[in-house]
Amino acid sequence: MLHETRALRRASDAASARAALSRRPMIILGTALTTLVGITLTAGIVSAPAAGAEPADPAAAVAQLITGDEPQARNVDEAAMPLTRAEDAVAVAETLTADVAASGLDVSAAAPVDLAPLQEAIGALDERDELPSVVVTVLTGELDSETDAVTAASAALQTAFTAAQEKKAADDAAAAAAAAAAAALAAANTVDGAKATAQQMMASRYGWGGDQFSCLSSLWSKESGWNYQAYNASSGATGIPQALPGSKMASAGGDWQTNAATQIAWGLDYIESVYGTPCSAWGHSQATNWY
Repeated sequence: MLHETRALRRASDAASARAALSRRPMIILGTALTTLVGITLTAGIVSAPAAGAEPADPAAAVAQLITGDEPQARNVDEAAMPLTRAEDAVAVAETLTADVAASGLDVSAAAPVDLAPLQEAIGALDERDELPSVVVTVLTGELDSETDAVTAASAALQTAFTAAQEKKAADDAAAAAAAAAAAALAAANTVDGAKATAQQMMASRYGWGGDQFSCLSSLWSKESGWNYQAYNASSGATGIPQALPGSKMASAGGDWQTNAATQIAWGLDYIESVYGTPCSAWGHSQATNWY
């Protein structure tokens, strides 16, 4: 009898222990909920609403904290700045692409900017105020990634475009310089141009004035008529100064056959080294019929 009583008591104690263990998780959850409610209520007390405002709903606040749900307004705000950045990137890329197309320059060093993925990412957030927070977060991450890709592609295209613009500017400048040089050459190769070149050159290099130029003008008018293409078939004398042979003038420049200024430079140097001045050379020419 005593043995049976002890057995019953042990069974009763085991049942009580199991019941206590099964109630423990519920007690923990209740404590956590109580704590969250306390935090929510405390926050509500500390930041009491203004007069006339509706009091916060503690139950809703607790549910939000437990489930992680956020107000839709916060979803919208989360994507607002990334969307602005994405739209700016699209605008920059479109303007740059239009400028490149209008220029007609070769920018093959950079790939065209593909806007389709970014525009799709922007469109996916058009109705973000109706999407769950976690979906907005994921779509915003994708939007940022596509924005970065477009920004990088635009930067590469801009670099190629700038290089093409600089090359065109350099080519244009070179062409303009060549045209100016050709025009100057054409002007110098006329009789009046050759005389003007000779007068300037003799004054700057040798200090000879108008009296010496008068002698030089007479000398070379007799020799060649100031024609840079003059050629004496019997002697082989060539050019304005009638160099013999004409190839001697190569010492003044490789373009001696086509440039009056080169022929003049050689002729003045020859006169200075042999006769001292144009008037001395002219006097010798008058006396001997050559110089």
